Amino acid sequence: MTAEPVAGEGPLPRGASPAQVRDRLPEPERSRFLAEYEAALDEARRTLDLAPVHASVEHYRAIAILWMDPDRFRAAVRRWAEIVTEAPIPDDEPFEVTRRKAGI
Repeated sequence: MTAEPVAGEGPLPRGASPAQVRDRLPEPERSRFLAEYEAALDEARRTLDLAPVHASVEHYRAIAILWMDPDRFRAAVRRWAEIVTEAPIPDDEPFEVTRRKAGI
């Protein structure tokens, strides 16, 4: 399964709503975002601090922006994984494996 960018109008500005971010994320990013967003909301309810919610939305806003050019994003993740592991990444390695190596 390959993720494709989700259509949207222009870039996602800083301060984009959670719904705007969600709508721009391909799967499986969308599911990850929703799970992390829910966890951040739970923490905000406990602590009365919205910082984790804002951090989660901004983190995934950046990922949504990266996915606007999937080939470039995959290439950047691959380069980062090679830097982190100090080893070449096999051409046939699944993207999710490479991504875990990169810590992204």
